[in-house]
Amino acid sequence: METDKATNFIEEIIDADLKAGKYKSIITRFPPEPNGYLHMGHAASICLNFGVAQKYGGTTNLRFDDTNPVTEDTEYVDSIMADVKWLGFNWANVFYASDYFEQLYVFAVQLIQQGDAYVCDLTADEIAAQKGTPTEAGTHSPYRDRSVAENLALFEAMRDGKYKEGEKTLRAKIDMSSSNMLMRDPLLYRIKFAHHHRTGDKWCIYPMYDFAHGQSDSIEKITHSICTLEFIPHREVYDWLIEKLGIYPSKQYEFARVNVNYTVMSKRKLLQLVNENHVTGWDDPRMPTISGMRRRGITANAIRTFCEKAGIAKREKVNEFSLLEFCVREELNKIALRRMVVFQPLKVVITNLDKEIELNIENNPEDENGGTRQLMFTNEIYIEQEDFVEVAQKKIFKMEVGQAIRLKGAFIVQCNEVIRNADHSIAEIHCTYYANSQSGQDTSGVKVQGTLHWVSSKYAIPVEIREYDRLFKVENPADEEGDFKDYINENSLNIVNTALAEPSLKEATLTHHFQFLRKGYFYLDKESNPSTIIFNKTVGLKDNWSKK
Repeated sequence: METDKATNFIEEIIDADLKAGKYKSIITRFPPEPNGYLHMGHAASICLNFGVAQKYGGTTNLRFDDTNPVTEDTEYVDSIMADVKWLGFNWANVFYASDYFEQLYVFAVQLIQQGDAYVCDLTADEIAAQKGTPTEAGTHSPYRDRSVAENLALFEAMRDGKYKEGEKTLRAKIDMSSSNMLMRDPLLYRIKFAHHHRTGDKWCIYPMYDFAHGQSDSIEKITHSICTLEFIPHREVYDWLIEKLGIYPSKQYEFARVNVNYTVMSKRKLLQLVNENHVTGWDDPRMPTISGMRRRGITANAIRTFCEKAGIAKREKVNEFSLLEFCVREELNKIALRRMVVFQPLKVVITNLDKEIELNIENNPEDENGGTRQLMFTNEIYIEQEDFVEVAQKKIFKMEVGQAIRLKGAFIVQCNEVIRNADHSIAEIHCTYYANSQSGQDTSGVKVQGTLHWVSSKYAIPVEIREYDRLFKVENPADEEGDFKDYINENSLNIVNTALAEPSLKEATLTHHFQFLRKGYFYLDKESNPSTIIFNKTVGLKDNWSKK
């Protein structure tokens, strides 16, 4: 098969395998455990596994590693499937490790019959104590030399529920002096009396990761089993089990996981944030979960681009959050509809305007087919409070008394008077407009150095704005001393309840992305309703974080 040139070491391996005639077609898999929502690290794995299969005309299986009934749930299964589809990928098959429980049990019996596995009565603490150290060999379990017949009977009794949790395990008989600690008689099965989300109460013994993963790969004839670097020590167990069982020789390859600063990438830690109400849920827009990023308004294409730019490497690294934001801006600049929203309104009265003027304003200057929208220009409008200054500032062009300034898509106005409240605060600004200065057909000859966004006081609608910052105040909270939650940014969410928006935003849906002029990119929140319209800030127009 002819393909584009390999762009990473995984593709180089596949190129070599295909050239050597090792495989007729490529089959990969994405095997998440359904014990939480997927995050950015999973997104990179999805893009890699599905991406290489697509590139080489192969297929990818979605397989749920559901071997721990205590932590798994169908809610997570549903969310994972939704995330993979949203990212733009389609699987060839959906499988579950639980599909193979009976076959895995048969494999375990085969190992016992071959003398390669035994039932052990040691507790978890006793097993750990006998494992030895990286420089000292471990000691054999006193149950290691049980007969095949005894092991078969005990293992069957384990399946029949005759022993308590932790009372017995099934272990591989490998090498207690191996330099790889995982090869020192690893656990293959443990007892768990817990209801499984698919198999119910049929099973009370469950395979460990090392026993389920490689054998599931083999059953599905996975050619390239791509894992992250922490699974390098597991590869030796993976290969040993496949060899002993004499089954299809799937091969494991490892790449560096994609990490992003100012967040955590552990499902266990993310679950803590959810359960302890530090965030509103798995899809909180501050979370690094795919569902959280989707709710924030980050597009699937931006995430795929980020994963591509982050690259496939053999060494761990932490990627800048600003790289993701760059990819988001690049994407949204092309597709976002431009709209005007005033966050802190200041009333402006145009004293010489005695009618309403209909304006046509472009939706997106980057999209020649983006069309226009209609806005009504009225004699009372709102601008941002910060866009009026009483004392002029050099190189900062705002509204000030005696000076002219343009209103976006509308007219040039000149500020003439400030009307004050009894406490001397500003009540409103009075201006006049130049009737022959309409945008696109200006013949006024008036020169201005600034343009402000605005909304009509008559037609504007109230909206709630949710502005987000980094969830953590330090780059690598998981690496800091103490509890990682001590480093949560208490200012990660700011809610603006005073904002007024142009009326077209009443028609916003989850298919739209918006640029609020001079404010940033925004996306309708799922909690939004006709009485409370809510927008989440996706990202600012510029990278201000590095300046902080």
